[in-house]
Amino acid sequence: MPTLFDPIQLGDISAKNRILMAPLTRGRSTAEHVPTDIMIDYYRQRSGAGVIITEGTGVSRLGLGWPNAPGLWTDAQVEAWKPVTAAVHEEGGKIMAQIWHMGRLARPDVTGLQPLSSSATRAPYHKPENPYAEARAATLDDIKRAQQEYATAARNAIAAGFDGVQLHGANGYLIDQFLRDNTNFRDDDYGGSPENRIRFMKEAVQAVIAEIGAGRTAIRLSPNGETQGADDSNPESVFVPAAKVLNDLGIAFLELRELSPTGTFGASAVPKLSPKIRQVFERPLILNQDYTLEAAQADVASGLADGVSFGRKFIANPDLVERFRIGAPLTADDFKTWYTPGPEGYIDYPAYQAEAAE
Repeated sequence: MPTLFDPIQLGDISAKNRILMAPLTRGRSTAEHVPTDIMIDYYRQRSGAGVIITEGTGVSRLGLGWPNAPGLWTDAQVEAWKPVTAAVHEEGGKIMAQIWHMGRLARPDVTGLQPLSSSATRAPYHKPENPYAEARAATLDDIKRAQQEYATAARNAIAAGFDGVQLHGANGYLIDQFLRDNTNFRDDDYGGSPENRIRFMKEAVQAVIAEIGAGRTAIRLSPNGETQGADDSNPESVFVPAAKVLNDLGIAFLELRELSPTGTFGASAVPKLSPKIRQVFERPLILNQDYTLEAAQADVASGLADGVSFGRKFIANPDLVERFRIGAPLTADDFKTWYTPGPEGYIDYPAYQAEAAE
């Protein structure tokens, strides 16, 4: 039976273990969305992961409405990512860029633009300081442009030294807005039936594959429950066929963020779809959300998952894989410094051996 510490081939990427670092928005880039020097240390410290998946990285000005998140659409951004990827590779790690179009969740106070979505909808208004605007429904030209932006970001990622990319298709962002029937009210080829709602995702993935190859292309989905206002009345009817489409496209792996009734960062009683997706997706399947080491080991041993990605545990435990390996205790992270500028709560969490010596 496989274990979390066994190597795995993820498309064209040879991972030294099955513990992936999940994407984590941290907000340490510049206001122009250019990566900064402390990001070199941050990712280097976590290079023990089988594969690092970066924080969401914008594909365009229109698509990136989160302050101080990085991008991959300008030359300056590409150049600033190069020392980050080099640092991870120097430590023997692998790193993929998560490429991100926020759709209706792109804040106009950040972009200066009206957001774009599958339909003219507005995301739930959570906080006065984070106002969302009503998105305009994408035209067919908008759809082709957005799909090409994913492809261009993927090409830029490879130029920056990344081992591949993961399209962000989860958490209520643009791809998810096309997939789900409470955000997609279109009556054309991109709306209505599950097959039509899958089309935007399929074509975006195909555009990326055409640029960098299927073996360096992955995607993240969140098939069960509501996230940031995006939900579906029958998720099995759309996400299981979507997984079959992705399998047939030959992508490197599929990552699923799945909610549970007792989730600590989003919760849902909607049943997990990973068992049914496992039946149609024969390529590497990575699961995510609220995993303990023991639960992760069990799902990999059973064959439900080929690997597990951990997010928040990597924040305060840069050497998470080694801590898991030797049974060392985990350090708790500080939510107050998740998104604050500077090194505090970012690159100042010590590795276990250094911690023990102190």
